[in-house]
Amino acid sequence: MKLRTVKALQYADMVDMGGMPVRRPLPTKRMDMVDPFLLLHHHSGLIEQDSHPREIGVGPHPHRGFSPVTFILKGDVHHRDSRGNSSVVKAGGVQWMNAGMGVMHSERPSLAFAQSGGEQEIIQLWINTPHVHKMEQPVYIALQKEDIPVAKPDSGNGAISVIAGSLKGRTGPVHPWSEQLILRADLQAGAVISFPVDESFNALLYIISGTIGLRAYGPVEPLHMVVLRNDGDTIEVKAETDTTFLLLAGKPLQEKVAKYGPFVMTDQTEILEAMRDYQMGKMGILIEEFDS
Repeated sequence: MKLRTVKALQYADMVDMGGMPVRRPLPTKRMDMVDPFLLLHHHSGLIEQDSHPREIGVGPHPHRGFSPVTFILKGDVHHRDSRGNSSVVKAGGVQWMNAGMGVMHSERPSLAFAQSGGEQEIIQLWINTPHVHKMEQPVYIALQKEDIPVAKPDSGNGAISVIAGSLKGRTGPVHPWSEQLILRADLQAGAVISFPVDESFNALLYIISGTIGLRAYGPVEPLHMVVLRNDGDTIEVKAETDTTFLLLAGKPLQEKVAKYGPFVMTDQTEILEAMRDYQMGKMGILIEEFDS
């Protein structure tokens, strides 16, 4: 066992995304991406009682060439897309969409949640897709909390949700186009967990709430992303307080990346093709329907 050391610590500054305030630890001015991870947005906000979902959330928009993955921490998210998928995922669940060749989708609170009101907190992660698979058919996976296998820490109390990859004999239900280990940890103060991570994988920790102690480094406070060096095969964490964090690890694709808004391809020609296909309606049409 060899512990990884810390390459960078990045605070999740607040930015405005089309009127929606989000915290963004990646990308930053210092670090554009951590292959294959492109972006992480952390949003928290209060939905007023008797709202209507058509007025809030994110309306229909296209994607191509990567996987937008949404972790629902509080509230819920109603996903609709131009391939006919429609589902509400509640707190503790995950929505994983491989946009593939292109799809239109929207992400809004459910009608019931919008009417009752309350706090909504979500994280969206963008994961690059290998070039050879960018034009595959889109795939959407809706996982409720109970659909996700759970591992226990080495000591103390808590739960580690295994979304992709394997930990302690638990294998996640998502099988991405490249090798990844995607985990959500909810640990009580004093719990300790060692994560075995292939030394070739790039690895990140994002602390959502509480404080962790990272062995061979020290304490890390909430709303910080830890970028780890590829110099070991183990990441050991102690929960200094009750904490929730994500561990994101993946084999780097080592491919060229061209990004423009909701499209992630390998060169500008492919970006132009994506824009043309979207304008021609080749990514489908999404007409949202609400119960009332």
